[in-house]
Amino acid sequence: MKSIYFKDWVTGWHWGVRIALFMILLSALVQLGMFVLTQNYVVGYLGAQPEDIQFAVMCTYAGIITVIPVQFRFFKYFQTRSYLLFNIMLSIVLNLICLSCRDVDLFLFIRFFQGIATGNTIVFGLLLIFSRLPSERVQTIAPAVFYGTLLSNTVLIGFVGGVVVESADWKLTYYYLIAFQMVTLLFTLLMLKRTSVHKRYPLYQIDWAGMVIFAFSALSLAYTIIYGSKYYWFDDARIRYGALAAVLGSAMFLYRQHLRKRPVIHLHLHMFKSRNFVTGVCLLAIYYGCKDSINLIYGYAGGVLKWSALQVMILAMCNITGMVSLLIFAVRLMLAQKITINVLLIIGFALMGTFNVWMSFLLTPDLAFTDLLLPVFVQGAASGLLFVPIMIFVLSSAPAYTGTTGLVIAACTRFTATLNSFAGFYNLQLYFNQYFKEGFLGYLTSDNQNTIARLNNYRTLYLSKGFAPDQASGLANAAIWQNLNQQSQLLTNRAMFMVFGAITIGLAIVLLVIPAIGKTYTHWNRRVIAPFRNL
Repeated sequence: MKSIYFKDWVTGWHWGVRIALFMILLSALVQLGMFVLTQNYVVGYLGAQPEDIQFAVMCTYAGIITVIPVQFRFFKYFQTRSYLLFNIMLSIVLNLICLSCRDVDLFLFIRFFQGIATGNTIVFGLLLIFSRLPSERVQTIAPAVFYGTLLSNTVLIGFVGGVVVESADWKLTYYYLIAFQMVTLLFTLLMLKRTSVHKRYPLYQIDWAGMVIFAFSALSLAYTIIYGSKYYWFDDARIRYGALAAVLGSAMFLYRQHLRKRPVIHLHLHMFKSRNFVTGVCLLAIYYGCKDSINLIYGYAGGVLKWSALQVMILAMCNITGMVSLLIFAVRLMLAQKITINVLLIIGFALMGTFNVWMSFLLTPDLAFTDLLLPVFVQGAASGLLFVPIMIFVLSSAPAYTGTTGLVIAACTRFTATLNSFAGFYNLQLYFNQYFKEGFLGYLTSDNQNTIARLNNYRTLYLSKGFAPDQASGLANAAIWQNLNQQSQLLTNRAMFMVFGAITIGLAIVLLVIPAIGKTYTHWNRRVIAPFRNL
């Protein structure tokens, strides 16, 4: 059977097409993974703050969710090869500009347009993957391919970055990325037909103004939530203006979509009357929020254990191995119809809870790689079991007439959950860190024998190394303070793992119990109440 998108020489070479499409998808998604290893270097190079880097990530996500709703119309209008070539070349140009950029504001502006180019490439890449799949398998395999690529790209680019930053300038990672994009550019030229024989639908009445308002609202919301804690929320005029812009922009966008004949997003409010759809979106948000607890491990390994970036990425490889293995396993079981979505959700959230509770007891200042290997693998396995079933549950619960609205809402859920993850982790760490630090300070007194003994030990150590008595006393106090900060952060991580463990295990129990309660209620209603109604 001839393909309308692929050249004849490659149409029958299934693995060649799969690898090429995976590479195209990966070349777009690595734009999101670039900050995994190099964010500390970017902070120093640009003179930025950590919040600026988080906002840069959210700018990329804002660009992606802004263009996703119109991509399906673009796919029916533009020639696929030309469109992909344009966006890959645009990504290369933007990366070259990033290399010479020294201004934070310009960098954020570039990141937003990188998000647009990324969203353009992602959707067209996924639609090409859809064209190669049987229709009955699209809903299962497509999310698996996308999610597997999304998570693995972070580790792959991080692994390459870890090797580079250990021996060369961190900016060399951009050159590797550009070289990779040049390879995908060549794949696109060789693999896809110049013209696709499909009916073109004109791009009339696209709500460009609505897209601008949507992007403005998303960026305002991200700015408010990320910088809110830093500027003491509504005590600062910048946060007040940001929140006002987010609220007014959202209201204006929703009102405009209600009036437009062809809106950017078809707001089918009836889908929110579907209990399953709302439940699925909530499960997706909880999953996205709780899975990011793995970042505490990476931060702990690099900050407390003082591992190199390359060692942290090797640990992340173990996580990806668990994710990919169980993702493939779950997809095969669902395609064979040997397991239900509910069972996968229960097992997945139970494993996620097990990982979090395990880590809350495991963390110490001197863990080895082998100590973290199994729990990190378990977290990856939980992610592999959860994402595809949740996405299938969300998309299948949306009424058929809503079209791609369910997919767009799922993408917006990802944006919101990532934003809450950044802000939530930051505020939780502030709260618990302060709580434990104040608890420790109650024991750091001149009357506490443990404190006196520890200070004397440090003072003796520094005196033996040739420091003057005053210097030794100052260094001893600094060492005590460093230990206090380390222990406070360690207990903070433990507390956060316990919170996420309680949420995910509680959710697994609810998913296990509710079907049984529903069956019991139905049985009771049929056997006991129904006879009385017939009297």
